[in-house]
Order: sequence, then structure tokens, then C-alpha cells
Amino acid sequence: MAKKKKKGMKRGKKLSSSLPEKFEERMETIAGPALFSDIKKTFIDKPTTFRVNRIKATREEIREELKDAGIKTLDVPWYKDAFILQNKSKRDLTNLEIYTEGKVYIQSLASMVPPLVLDPKPGDVVLDLTAAPGSKTSQIAAMMEKEGELLANELNDVRFLRLEHNMNSLGVAHDEAPGWDFSMKMEDGSATCREYPEYFDKILLDVVCSGEARFIEGVPKTYGYWSEKKIKSLVYRQQKLLFAAWSALKPGGTLVYSTCTMAPEENEMRISKLLERVGDEAEVIDIVIPGLKKMKPVMEWKGKKALTGVEKTLRILPTKDIESFFVAKIRKKK
Repeated sequence: MAKKKKKGMKRGKKLSSSLPEKFEERMETIAGPALFSDIKKTFIDKPTTFRVNRIKATREEIREELKDAGIKTLDVPWYKDAFILQNKSKRDLTNLEIYTEGKVYIQSLASMVPPLVLDPKPGDVVLDLTAAPGSKTSQIAAMMEKEGELLANELNDVRFLRLEHNMNSLGVAHDEAPGWDFSMKMEDGSATCREYPEYFDKILLDVVCSGEARFIEGVPKTYGYWSEKKIKSLVYRQQKLLFAAWSALKPGGTLVYSTCTMAPEENEMRISKLLERVGDEAEVIDIVIPGLKKMKPVMEWKGKKALTGVEKTLRILPTKDIESFFVAKIRKKK
């Protein structure tokens, strides 16, 4: 019986093992030829990284457990709860009780940055607008010390089930903590925001993006879908969610917007569009994380100049251990 061709794939089309030529051209424009030459070497499979789930364990406890299991790790200078696995495999880590009991969570280093920038505190009212699989949601809950209100929203039903599973296994959804109000919704993020006008102290919007930062050269499935047309198709949805998130943010509140892509259309230009729309109501906040290397923001792209303030956004410089990420922190003035 003949196999059905996959949706979106043309019959007989063979994916190239090289990064898309157009993507490389764009990256040379973004970073310059010399820096892109270095960046290109980072499109590799990254080492396994994980963080302590402070809802269930302390850093010291995890260190002892790792030592007893003969597992060596490297510390992450900008985040004390994060570790880089050295001498064992990901499977070795997942076989440990500290993993099966939800005391540690496997997560890319770059993915840990947006919650750090959001900086949620106990007692805050927080929204994670595109939450699945829950990596950042659980990190936010731990930073809040399970005190306050946290709403995790996810539109996709399959991803929502994964979010639900992770929130239970990581101890986020357990409601025995006094003063802790955690809930999950499965609906379009724009609809969620309409239900909560100017309600949240802090909002994380980690949007669905073109995922360029997670390309692995020689692994076509990581970039075979990529095209400039794909980027354009994502931009409308990203902007819609960004405007919606802004409407749900309290005056004096903080919004963090993040992506795992290099594309300026999805990054700086989206923040510029928000500033254009809301004017003096918004203030872009400098992001300073000592020890985390960064690139210069893209202030002009395809003839369009970004508005003042966008220069304060963060582009993480990728290395062999961490992929690039774009993060913007914006405060709604009172």
C-alpha cells in the first residue's frame, strides 16, 4: 500500500541538508558576515540542560542527588538553578527519581530567560498567554513561591493536555498552598485577554514563531518548513496577541514578549508596531542579565526603521550551549 504524502510536502521534493540559502543571506544582513560565520557553528544539537523545580526541591538537594548518581554538571553563571549535563545522557537523567518526581525539569537555557526577565514575585497576578508545554509556566510558579494568581492559557488541545500533565507532575496545579490561585484555560489568547481587561500585573507572551534559533544544520526536519512566506504568515497572529496582551495588562504592569527566532519581522518590528500603536503609554525596559552574551538589536529591516526604545530589547547570542532568543520587556505607564 502506497504511503500518503505528508501534508505540505511536494511529492518527490528532497530536503537539503544545508541551511536554507535565503536564511543565510538574511542572517548575514542581521549579524554581518563575520559574526554569522561564528553563529553558523552553533546550529548544532545542544547539550541537555535542566533546572531545579523549587516547588519540590532545593538546589542543594539536587546537587547531592546528582553527585550520588555520578552525574557531573556545569553551572550556568547567569542562573543558579540551571545546570548543563556533562558526562551522562538525557536518558540517564530521566531515569533518576529527581526527574520522575518532578524535582528537576529539562529545559533549554534560552527558554529559562523570559521568566527571569518577567521577574514574577509572590502575590503577583500573572498570565502566561501561550503556555504549553509549561516550561516557563512552572518556572514562573516557582518564582512566585506559589503565592498569588497565575493563569496559563493554551489554544491547541493536544498541547493543552501536555501543559495539564506537566502542571500536575511539577506540583504547580496542586492547590494545597494557601493564597495560591492557579488555573488553566484552553482558548484563543485574544479571547482570554478580552475577559481580563487591565487585570494582570505581569504577562508573558512567548509566541509561536518560525523557530530559526532551533535549526540544526544537517537535520532538515528542523528547517525544511522554513520560508519568508512562513514568517509573514506568523506575523499577523503575533501582532494580534501582542495587542491583546497589552489590553489585559494593568497600568504599571510589565509585559514580556519572546521568540526563539532570529527574524526581525517577528522580533524588533513587532515591538516597534506596539510602540507605534500605544505611543507614550509604553516604556521599553533595559534587560540586564550579567554573564549572558547578547547581539545588537536590529533597528532597521527592509527599509523600515524601528522606533526609539526597541534598542533596549535583548537578542541572545547563540553558543554551543544556548540557542538565540529574542526578549522584550515593556512597562505600561500609569
